[in-house]
Amino acid sequence: MTLLEAKNISHSFDYPLFKDINFSLDEEDSMSITGISGSGKSTLMHICSTLLKPDFGSVKLFENDIYKLNEKKLVNIRRKDIGIIFQAHYLFRGFSAYENIELSALMTNFGIDDELLEKLNIKNIINQKVGELSGGQQQRVSIARVLSKKPKIIFADEPTGNLDPTTADEVINILFDYISKTKGALLLVTHDDKLANKCKYKKYLSIDGLIDR
Repeated sequence: MTLLEAKNISHSFDYPLFKDINFSLDEEDSMSITGISGSGKSTLMHICSTLLKPDFGSVKLFENDIYKLNEKKLVNIRRKDIGIIFQAHYLFRGFSAYENIELSALMTNFGIDDELLEKLNIKNIINQKVGELSGGQQQRVSIARVLSKKPKIIFADEPTGNLDPTTADEVINILFDYISKTKGALLLVTHDDKLANKCKYKKYLSIDGLIDR
């Protein structure tokens, strides 16, 4: 089953970013996007994840042309079916790590998975306030929050940027294990070639489009 399909995507701000982007992701697929800073990697991810309408082209999630949906249906997909891991954590700083994850789990009526907390090595800090945690711990909490929703597609923008190499490997393997078990998909934006090479498909973004690497 095709979970994500991007057709003829083009976008610009004050200058052209990219044009004629075409790709699709099926169940258990993973794709990395690399490229120079400013090439539009995060912008393309935002377009594919309901956050930014492209200048031209269409995006289908689960066979729905998302930028033709009404706001209610779009919000429902955003809440239940996709998970976005940002470079910034966007955690609720007055809350504990547990409360941050719990809010996400409640939206989709899933409980918090203790095994996931152990895999991410955050079970021992789960009751601490977010502001008391290191950057790496906050990043792992944000990943736990996303996975607790049980999304069908994970959009990850530099998900291991705050982590040491060993922990980064562990975290990316957790994401791959997740999409394998749930028949989901992963779209990964990264500067790290080692992480990019772990994906089924590796693409390089330039103004002319996506190039196989």
